Amino acid sequence: MARSWCRPEGDTSVLPSSLRAWLGLTAVLAALVVLGLGGLYADDSTPGALDTRIQAAVDGAGPPWRDIALAVDFLGEPLGAATLVGAAVIGCLLLRRPRAAVSVVAGAGAAVGAATLLKHLVGRTIHGEANLSYPSGHTAFLTALALAVALLATGRLGLGGAAGMSLVLAPALAAGATMGWAQVTLGAHYPTDALGGWCTALAVTPATAWLVDRTAGRTSKSPQPTSR
Repeated sequence: MARSWCRPEGDTSVLPSSLRAWLGLTAVLAALVVLGLGGLYADDSTPGALDTRIQAAVDGAGPPWRDIALAVDFLGEPLGAATLVGAAVIGCLLLRRPRAAVSVVAGAGAAVGAATLLKHLVGRTIHGEANLSYPSGHTAFLTALALAVALLATGRLGLGGAAGMSLVLAPALAAGATMGWAQVTLGAHYPTDALGGWCTALAVTPATAWLVDRTAGRTSKSPQPTSR
């Protein structure tokens, strides 16, 4: 008998149980990278050695690359981000996964919120003191959104182990690399800012999905009032 594409209807968790340990370890390692880079570049306003090398490779990008970078950057702006999140939420609802829809919104919001808070705590700047740069909020957002959608796909396919982790991390890596490239090409962030944004999403999104599952689980187990 052919294996069903969908997991059992009763299982609506957004964080697959088979991947919780691996995603938890990934989140911890990502958080350590975020904190390490934050401490290294705290109150700094200059590129590091790695930043300089990568910036030299993408410096002077002209049409059509700069136009592509601007289009990618738009996806992290309020209108573009709202459009992406809205499309993802609609997709979740069409698949009858309201919990996943909540996780998409909460995960993206938490990643952007964490990036914004870290910017003020770290105090790294680019192009002047008013431009806080670490970590990249655009990169954190697109990575978190890709990760949340990938978690939904992985859960519905019932994948675990290496296959499940690959399906989760590959879109997150692609999204982070694409937005990071755009930010560096446009001169909006240092490469290590983009790396920090990517790791911020990897640290925050699985934790947010776990919290959504826990909250929804407690709500569903709450005793219902009896009618007289």
